[in-house]
Amino acid sequence: MKYILLPFVAWAVSGSLKFLVNEIRYGAGKKLIGYGGLPSTHTTIISSAVFALGFSRGFETPEFSLGLSVLLLFVMDAHGLRRKIGSHAEVLNRLQRKTILRERMGHSWLEIFCGLVLGAALGYIFS
Repeated sequence: MKYILLPFVAWAVSGSLKFLVNEIRYGAGKKLIGYGGLPSTHTTIISSAVFALGFSRGFETPEFSLGLSVLLLFVMDAHGLRRKIGSHAEVLNRLQRKTILRERMGHSWLEIFCGLVLGAALGYIFS
């Protein structure tokens, strides 16, 4: 049962930290929650499950390898594709002269790294 709860706990912990970081840095915690910011919630959720699997079953298992592959796809998406979508939204909003599309999307390497560290810590605790 604890492994079913882990993604929800990871989501809640990461989202709370993201809110606090945005509130401290920008004074706009609620406004900036979404597809960006520190830590990466998507990375935290998937890495917590992958690391819990590694800590409990071993890091040389086929299951961990599969989980690691999915985690790498999440990281590539978080840094590459979603950042580009945010850049395109910014250009489209300027062309339309109003903000319709969400511009803050994707993550920096630091935000992803913090999500990985948080996910690994939660995975370790839950395993």
